[in-house]
Amino acid sequence: MNRQWQKVLIAALLEVFWVMGLAHAYDVFTWAGTIVALLISNYLMITAAQVLPAGTVYSVFVGLGTAGTVIADILLFGEPFEWLKMLFILFILVGVVGLKLITDEKQEARNE
Repeated sequence: MNRQWQKVLIAALLEVFWVMGLAHAYDVFTWAGTIVALLISNYLMITAAQVLPAGTVYSVFVGLGTAGTVIADILLFGEPFEWLKMLFILFILVGVVGLKLITDEKQEARNE
């Protein structure tokens, strides 16, 4: 996996933190962490999109962030577990992997 895709993965992980922060921040420190995670996440996504196809980058970023946020809500905040919800998260992840697999690797190599 090249450096640009690593940026997208880190950005998506940080997206989970800042989205959870929007819902659960309660003081200056948690709001500051939320804002820092948001800024770094978007910076990484934007810099990756300057090299990789922007639509693919954004779709992967949002898909992984959405899946991660739902899973974190279930594990950390008592959101009810539902098999149907997990099936739809699986569909999102299959789409994300599919987008990554069909991205032209030659184009990626030229853009690095």
